[in-house]
Amino acid sequence: MKDSKLKSYGVIVLSTFPDEKSLIDLSKTLVAEKRLCACVNYTKINSLYMWENELKQENEFLALFKTTSSLLDDLKIEISKNHPYKIPEIVTLSMTDVSSDYMSWLLNNTLTCADDT
Repeated sequence: MKDSKLKSYGVIVLSTFPDEKSLIDLSKTLVAEKRLCACVNYTKINSLYMWENELKQENEFLALFKTTSSLLDDLKIEISKNHPYKIPEIVTLSMTDVSSDYMSWLLNNTLTCADDT
């Protein structure tokens, strides 16, 4: 690996989606085509929130996009550009304690390591 790639660390980006189809469509693009994240975990959730001065209670899908620090900005831009919500939730969590095997897998399955020579 190049030295700059060794400095990359893992991050998780959280986002909620109104339906499973929009989440899966975007996730397939981000994982398989653009390789901006190595994995997306998701689950159905119930959400309570304020929107335009009204309390909402909705079924949503919570997605956990797993990527590297070096790809974080590009991933956030892609989520923001292609998200069905007017104001998408995009929250970043740093992976502070990650096994070396998992981090290697994460690096090897994103564009972080795609151009090693």
